[in-house]
Amino acid sequence: MAFEVMHTETAFRGRAFDVRQDQVSLPDGNQARLDVIVHNESVVMIPLDADGLIWFIRQYRHPALMELLELPAGVMEAGEQPEYSAGREIREEIGMAAGKLRKLGAFFLAPGYSTELMHVYLATGLNEDPLQPDRDEFIRVEKISVQEAYRLAESSQIQDAKTLAALLLARPYLE
Repeated sequence: MAFEVMHTETAFRGRAFDVRQDQVSLPDGNQARLDVIVHNESVVMIPLDADGLIWFIRQYRHPALMELLELPAGVMEAGEQPEYSAGREIREEIGMAAGKLRKLGAFFLAPGYSTELMHVYLATGLNEDPLQPDRDEFIRVEKISVQEAYRLAESSQIQDAKTLAALLLARPYLE
């Protein structure tokens, strides 16, 4: 199928993302205006400690109006490589450094409207090495067994899409 961008303009510039409006020629010859959230790539980590526990975070998410149980994650800074970002973010969010980061894959978080590509890492060999957390994040760390994590995911008690996708990619390495 041939989609062609005829015109594009930035409609909004924000702190976390921009919104772009594209005028697109569709395969049937018609045109459509598509709104696109332009977002930096990001990382999500599955921190697995020597006791077989996964380190999760519990964090308030304003759009959801609730706290969610999530894996640690974060946005890549301009010019950063995904593995570097994963190492930085895990230290900021759970205060632990990973002795080993194994890339498990990547996925688009919401490809219907966003450019955000998320890279997934299994983080092992954890050791204490905290970085200053972001000022606007209020996070509680929770350690959960692998079996319990999958039970929570399968019973819809984990409602965060990146966490669900990352757990799916990690399953062959955790069971």
